[in-house]
Amino acid sequence: MAECEHEVEVIHQWSAPRSLSTSLMYSFAQRDDIEVLDEPLYANFLCITGCERPYREELLSKMESDGNRVVKEIIFGPCAKKYRYCKHMAKHRVPGLRDELMRKGKHFILIRNPLQILPSFDEVVPPSFLELGLADMVSIYSELCEAGKPPPVIDAADLQAAPEAVLRGLCEDLGIPFQDSMLRWEAGPKSIDGIWAPWWYESIHKSTGFTSPKKYPKQFPLPWYDLLEQSMPFYNMLRCHVRPTPQKSALPRPSLPVPANEKLLAWVGDEIVPRESAKVSVFDSVVQGGDAVWEGLRIYNGKIFKLEEHLDRLFDSSKALAFSNVPTREEVKEAIFKTLITNGMFDNAHIRLTLTRGKKVTSGMSPAFNLYGCTLIVLAEWKPPVYDNTRGITLVTATTRRNSPNNLDSKIHHNNLLNNILAKIEGNNAMADDAVMLDKDGYVSETNATNIFLVKKGRVLTPHADYCLPGITRATIMDLVVEEQFVLQERRISLSELHTADEVWTTGTMGELSPVIKIDGRIIGDGRVGPVTQKLQQAYGRLTAEAGVPIPTYQS
Repeated sequence: MAECEHEVEVIHQWSAPRSLSTSLMYSFAQRDDIEVLDEPLYANFLCITGCERPYREELLSKMESDGNRVVKEIIFGPCAKKYRYCKHMAKHRVPGLRDELMRKGKHFILIRNPLQILPSFDEVVPPSFLELGLADMVSIYSELCEAGKPPPVIDAADLQAAPEAVLRGLCEDLGIPFQDSMLRWEAGPKSIDGIWAPWWYESIHKSTGFTSPKKYPKQFPLPWYDLLEQSMPFYNMLRCHVRPTPQKSALPRPSLPVPANEKLLAWVGDEIVPRESAKVSVFDSVVQGGDAVWEGLRIYNGKIFKLEEHLDRLFDSSKALAFSNVPTREEVKEAIFKTLITNGMFDNAHIRLTLTRGKKVTSGMSPAFNLYGCTLIVLAEWKPPVYDNTRGITLVTATTRRNSPNNLDSKIHHNNLLNNILAKIEGNNAMADDAVMLDKDGYVSETNATNIFLVKKGRVLTPHADYCLPGITRATIMDLVVEEQFVLQERRISLSELHTADEVWTTGTMGELSPVIKIDGRIIGDGRVGPVTQKLQQAYGRLTAEAGVPIPTYQS
């Protein structure tokens, strides 16, 4: 073979068995500028690990088994083409190989869902975590990222569904031109096949290109269920980095309101996990029927405001819904503290605290199926107040009426929020910040997310807490109204009274005290934040700066 005048550029493909790796090798072999090598490190892998294969002796007698010699003389040796494509199994990268294997060349990773790999894996060798090599692929990905060379990741399912789009994207990432010849090849064995081809390549030898995925999968072999459970987290970890294809119906990755929340840690069950791992079981009651209770908490200057009051309501709500095996108050507090401390969140943060009835032994409505105990979720985020508390917000009145205590008591702070969500949809459609909800008799209850107050001729009014949630921020503001020597009245309020008020504001943990400047097209007062609102905002600000339960370890 004639030696090139230039140093060969090596393209390394890392994958697991049964991942369309041979199809991809055949694809690249059709190019006029590439030489391919089929698993050049296989013999070294067998020598180092002692793994058995039906073709082991033949392979060791015909392939170079010194891994470092393979790297130096075969992978990076002389080449008659511009590129050399090396198909590698990730598990073949065993300790002791020369650093240049990872340092030099272009690398990419081919993944496939273990659910598709395992059903046919044991036709040659019994599957195992080592044989799959998914942990090795994650290690390779991490190592290349640390070296400043994050490798492209492609999924076999995407390659089958949209081969041209995936190959074009891969070639772009590798910095090489796409060639149409990559989409097809001749059927039958190839001169580039490894010695193991008769055991592994029977189906690929019948192909002439990438075949569409089968509509229905094979039945999954239950003996490999534990291996599937072990492998899926590694597959999913890599799946997050797959390049999207135009054929995919998936929505583009949205930007977050607060980018810092992309890397947060949440408490789920009994542990703290990264954002993308913060999930509950499909058998959890919150999934099965919205069967959970929740609280919103705010963090100010190293303290949790009104923590004890929120916990009182959380436990009252769980008792009203007859939850069993509920964590203790101290356990909930410790989970909150640990989550905040781990995230370093000591100010301008918000917690969505959720307690579900827990996981069920089988799907269904009955709480008798809940035998695992409750599930505790502590979701802490960097989150400033969600409304414009300086210039004010606008509201519209929803046609959706607030639940009656005859149906579902609003004093239970539950997760079944469809009543509120339907009203919020109306608000969104009207381009308003929120929607006012009326009770069954047409009187004002609250908004879809907050309690509501109005000022008329110096008197502060708020609806009875019959249909609305008796909010903790509502109670705090009511106390401040009295302390600031305003007259407070709790009574039924008609919608026209809201429209003709001098001032209106809403209250809630997430938004604090938010002035309302327009309702249903009517300007409230003079359309600016009123003096009573401003005075109470200031009083509330002083209170939140001083009061609250200290977070352990916090130092101002």
